[in-house]
Amino acid sequence: MVRCSVYIAASLDGYIAGPNGSLEWLESIPPLDDEDYGYSNFTADVDTLVMGRNTYEAVAAMDVDWPYEMPVMVLTSRPLDVPADLKERVFPVAGDPHTLIASLGEAGARHVWIDGGAAITSFLNASLIDRLIITTVPILLGGGAPLFGPLANERKLQLISSASFDNGLTQATYVPVSSE
Repeated sequence: MVRCSVYIAASLDGYIAGPNGSLEWLESIPPLDDEDYGYSNFTADVDTLVMGRNTYEAVAAMDVDWPYEMPVMVLTSRPLDVPADLKERVFPVAGDPHTLIASLGEAGARHVWIDGGAAITSFLNASLIDRLIITTVPILLGGGAPLFGPLANERKLQLISSASFDNGLTQATYVPVSSE
């Protein structure tokens, strides 16, 4: 069985990217020494990352080395320009979430990280998200890419943990509540 988790940062007003897809606002919070907000523990358990095309393009445009060691599946229906040095780690994929997860499971994936607002919404609508870890940055962007798009129906969540940090970030972990 493949598990799907979300690990993402959002502004206090619910945006994951600012106007024009900017991620610069993420750098507005001073880092804390020796604090990675659970990222290392999270990624140690993840074997595949599925992200939306807009998220891929925003990360690829950042002036940093490619930050992911795991295979990255980019959801897109259009041709994707992948630099030569990433062709062994970044793969364009299309299709519905159930088919994609089944295919990844057949290929050996056991824990998939879902990233990007449209991707997260699509996987929520397919009832495939098992856990959401959302770090809230105390900034109001006033616009941009929302964390969640329109959902097919209401989703109840249960808070299983929360943390606050000295630089103002808060992090909440939720699991879906079964409607059965």
